[in-house]
Amino acid sequence: MSLRGGNQCRSADDIVAIKALIKRQFSSLSWTEASSGDWAGFASDFAPHALLYPAARPAMPQTVEAFVERMRTMAETKLRSFNEVLLGVDIKIFGNAAAAVAACEITENGTDVSRNVEFFLLVKTAGSWRILSQAWDAESPLNLIPPDLLEDKQ
Repeated sequence: MSLRGGNQCRSADDIVAIKALIKRQFSSLSWTEASSGDWAGFASDFAPHALLYPAARPAMPQTVEAFVERMRTMAETKLRSFNEVLLGVDIKIFGNAAAAVAACEITENGTDVSRNVEFFLLVKTAGSWRILSQAWDAESPLNLIPPDLLEDKQ
């Protein structure tokens, strides 16, 4: 569902663009022993000075560069494969600002499966959507992903 202003056609195009950006984020952050992640592609969707907030608490911001370096180091050492798949997304748009909530499933080293919810704050600049900030938290038995977020509602 999107909030609609005066231009409903643009909102539909924007929803498609934001969903594509989120899917691109997840696929660029996936790798195997034979192929590396698309680190530059991942970073290119962020606005300058964007911050990421991983699930660890207390919440500590990371720059995109620090996050990419951490993931690259893990890919070269203990995390031989990583695959992140979009399960569902909810996008709200008003003018040139948007918020997206996405559920995803992560498979690490081919066997360890987990799920989380990621929150994106986005802004449209020069015709393109860019991520201003991103935060996420992991699913647990006491903190399950809501069923309606596991559906594509757009």
